[in-house]
Amino acid sequence: MLNHNMQHNWHPLKGQPLTEMDKRILAFQNRGKLCPTRDLIKTPEQIEGIRRAGVLNTAVLDMVAENIHAGMSTEDINQLVHNFTIEHGGTPAPLNYEGFPKSVCVSINDVVCHGIPAPDEILQEGDIVNVDTTTILDGFYADASRMFIIGRTTPEKERLVRVAKECLEVGMKEARPYCFVGDIGHAIAHHAHKNGFTIVRDLCGHGTGNHFHEEPDVEHYGRKGTGMLLVPGMVFTIEPMVNMGDWRVVVDEEDGWQVYTEDYKPSAQWEHTFLMTENGLEILTQ
Repeated sequence: MLNHNMQHNWHPLKGQPLTEMDKRILAFQNRGKLCPTRDLIKTPEQIEGIRRAGVLNTAVLDMVAENIHAGMSTEDINQLVHNFTIEHGGTPAPLNYEGFPKSVCVSINDVVCHGIPAPDEILQEGDIVNVDTTTILDGFYADASRMFIIGRTTPEKERLVRVAKECLEVGMKEARPYCFVGDIGHAIAHHAHKNGFTIVRDLCGHGTGNHFHEEPDVEHYGRKGTGMLLVPGMVFTIEPMVNMGDWRVVVDEEDGWQVYTEDYKPSAQWEHTFLMTENGLEILTQ
């Protein structure tokens, strides 16, 4: 049984009758399940703000899709993302976040995530590239990433990119009101493993919306019925990182950011931001 403290207890509003959601959450809490705190439930006004940020973040990635090509540098992508975001009234969340020096993460082949754009890093025919953008608009955050195949690549890399997207879709289907984070991770890992791939365990999805990173951690492996309960009003990302080889990763010792596969084999990742509703997930970024 989980050892809950006040930080992770659900508390009904003082002086108000119990709602149906209160009753359902308290029933899970009384069974020892990890439940969200009330501050993780977004207000209608906050949800609308996050939706607007999501629209801009999706437009940023659409712009990247129109411009990405062999021969451009990852710094070129950074400049495109930075300028487009600013011109449309947003702020690139990665820039200066805990010292990250750029406005977007661009991760090529065996770089799992947090790739730092550079003018001498040139996209080559056959590369698979993850572009991960997070946008702040009017104080609200939205986060997504897409994979891009530069020209033609190997059948193995194409399959990795496809299965990684399927892993995200499998996780989406598993995410329902009053399910658990572990339900999502279990389904994602099962799909990756049955296709001969592995899931990175050292990195995960996360709550978002009012801040860049919030609770809960959304791991992409695990057991059903474990992790935090997901209830209507929560906003979070699902972003499985799928490796062609072993799941283990290493962090660049010099910059402290870029994450590589330990065996130098390729990795792929897709990410959306979601709102949990009474009827299931609403996609806020693509």
